[in-house]
Amino acid sequence: MSAWLPRLIRAWLLTALIDCLFSSVLVSVFYGSSVARLWQGVASVPLGSSALQGGTKTVIIGLALHLAVALTWSTIFLILYSASGWLRGLTSTPGGIVGTAVVYGPLIWMTMSLLLIPQFTHRPATINYRWWVQWFGHIPFVALPIVTSIARPAVRVGNTTRELESLVSG
Repeated sequence: MSAWLPRLIRAWLLTALIDCLFSSVLVSVFYGSSVARLWQGVASVPLGSSALQGGTKTVIIGLALHLAVALTWSTIFLILYSASGWLRGLTSTPGGIVGTAVVYGPLIWMTMSLLLIPQFTHRPATINYRWWVQWFGHIPFVALPIVTSIARPAVRVGNTTRELESLVSG
């Protein structure tokens, strides 16, 4: 497990950061809302609609939930990857990594939006253009960092880590 831990930590933190930036830009630039409201909305899934008026406390809870979800999906992929020679083979090339992300990203979004979130909110998902933005956005902003981080170990060159060179050299 200790050999997999650096990959898991990298996948978790990179995914959390990239998805945080994607979601924050999306809501503040394109949807006319605020970043605070975004994270309060995340907190409102388990806490209820009162979290939308919860101030900084529920923003922090929303961010913590975001981190937990990123860790969960990173861990699930790591478990699948470590248990499946087929998946390791598939993700041994840049095209295989992208192809895997094309499947894993929408799978994450559909599981969250169609199964898990409705379990907490007791409301079915609303499938509109925003739902589809998330469906497609989960490919580059969630699944690709997870798959790449798990499938491609960092290559150490001297004291420097060169992941992009490793990915390009395939």
